[in-house]
Amino acid sequence: MEQAQTRHWKKIWVGSAGNMVEWFDWFVYASFATYFAGSFFPKGNDTAQLMNTAGIFAVGFFMRPVGGWLLGRVGDRRGRKAALTLTVSLMSASAVLIAVAPTYAVAGYGGAFVLLVARLLQGLSVGGEYAASATYLTEASAPGRRGFASSFQYVSMTAGQILGLGLLIILQHTLTGDELHSWGWRIPFAVGALGAAVIFYLRRNMLETEAYAEDSADDSGTGADDRGTIRALLRHKREALLVIALTMGGTVAYYTYTTYLTKYLSNSAGLPKQTATLVSFCALIVFAALQPLAGALSDRIGRRPLLITFAVGSTFLTVPILTMLKHAGSFWPALGLSLLALVVVTGYTSINACVKAELFPTGVRSLGVALPYAIANALFGGTAEYVALWFKKAHLESGFYWYVAGCAAVSLVVYLTMRETRDIDLKRVGATPQGRTETDTVPAS
Repeated sequence: MEQAQTRHWKKIWVGSAGNMVEWFDWFVYASFATYFAGSFFPKGNDTAQLMNTAGIFAVGFFMRPVGGWLLGRVGDRRGRKAALTLTVSLMSASAVLIAVAPTYAVAGYGGAFVLLVARLLQGLSVGGEYAASATYLTEASAPGRRGFASSFQYVSMTAGQILGLGLLIILQHTLTGDELHSWGWRIPFAVGALGAAVIFYLRRNMLETEAYAEDSADDSGTGADDRGTIRALLRHKREALLVIALTMGGTVAYYTYTTYLTKYLSNSAGLPKQTATLVSFCALIVFAALQPLAGALSDRIGRRPLLITFAVGSTFLTVPILTMLKHAGSFWPALGLSLLALVVVTGYTSINACVKAELFPTGVRSLGVALPYAIANALFGGTAEYVALWFKKAHLESGFYWYVAGCAAVSLVVYLTMRETRDIDLKRVGATPQGRTETDTVPAS
């Protein structure tokens, strides 16, 4: 029993640690954008420079469906371990590129092109990382603990952002503003590249999940030629569409209150950059701690109650929260409102990984999670910051608040009509719940 628990925690640790480094590299781009935006584009309006860097940030998201397809296929055909090892290799390469990218003064728009290539590689990597880690953590856990185990995906994602913000705070207090703008912003990307190299070693020695090993051995449900293919995924069109719809509201809210929050507090609320960074840092620490608690709660009461709570809260509280945040004026009011928003978002983030993994059979699970999720993120998550800045530039900033609330309202309809996934047996063909027929698992329309 004790050895089984040790193996269980080892799988969670290796899967989560790699995810943390992946998302550290992904998020430091957004966290340090205010410092390197002027390095790659001509001098001018600060908001315009941020829009340029946000545009490249969004381009990374549009590569995520490609990464979701490519690395999801690898995960279903070669194993979760192979996919996870490949994702961290791509992320390490992208971090190195950003760390050495030439500035506009040195190479004109050549530096922006290097930045773009790096974000494309990051998009490929993260497009596969989300599904590979979600699938791995879900399959590696006991049936009654899947919500708790998979919640560590967002613990590690948030930990990556916390480390990025923590490094930013340290650099803000050790370097001058001019030093940060000229060369200090390169430091986190060099750190990320080193961290990815360490994780590459750890993942080469990780254990494969039992669910994948057993499915590979007996080809139950999905033949060897079909495993990880679009053809196999199309047999689960309703589940794929469900992943897109249930992701829509959650990803917009998540990126609004994580990656965009620091810039919003600085650029719109008028807080000093150091204060805005500290607000995000403190709020994310509490947010990370909430994930396992909410995940464990879903193992007891089901996934739908948490998803519905998130969607109701995000639909009706987004406009007042963002409006009050704009006028917060100081650290404590901004922190309190940020925490309220992230508590609401926890209803989605803590369990969305296992909910998606529970919808698909083993032979197409990685691709089934990766591709629809990446499409939703490209359309809604990756563009959230750009849409926010567009509304601001058009002097209609409150329009973005209603956009976020509207996306949550669409997902609310989905959560209210979908079936519960908590008791699904991952090893059954079609991810069929114990004691039910396969058709019973089809989400309600």
